[in-house]
Amino acid sequence: MSRLGPLVVGLAGALTLAGCGPDPSASSSTSAGSAPDLAVGSAYMPQPVSDTVAAGFLTVTNEGGSADELTSVSSDAAGRVTVHETVDGAMREADRLKIPARGRLVLGSGGNHLMFEKLTHRPKQGETVPVELRFAHSDPVTVEMPVKPATYRPTSGH
Repeated sequence: MSRLGPLVVGLAGALTLAGCGPDPSASSSTSAGSAPDLAVGSAYMPQPVSDTVAAGFLTVTNEGGSADELTSVSSDAAGRVTVHETVDGAMREADRLKIPARGRLVLGSGGNHLMFEKLTHRPKQGETVPVELRFAHSDPVTVEMPVKPATYRPTSGH
């Protein structure tokens, strides 16, 4: 029986250590179904030519494995901010815009964009406009949108 002692101790230790490893059924954060991972860039507002409305542009990049949707936008600079899509050359308000997994949503001049309605003041070039973006699955993101010249067109990012 004295020869079995070390074997029993070794087997008990191996069984104890086997329970300390990762759960093979647990999902990895790099799997295809991982949560959205959003970043916002290339944001700007052309200096408005109107006292009441302005447009805004930006890009939302999703590095995650699941899609998300931009559902609403707000800003202290306007009474209302709406998301618009352009379909067949016509602009219309959208309830939400999709952000594909490992893809991006581009809001740019001549395409999908933000509309700032009932401006609280007319933003001037050099100022920034705070904008809060809300999503179906991700936490809200606040962006400081710089006001550019009315004729500004980015050379990249859109």
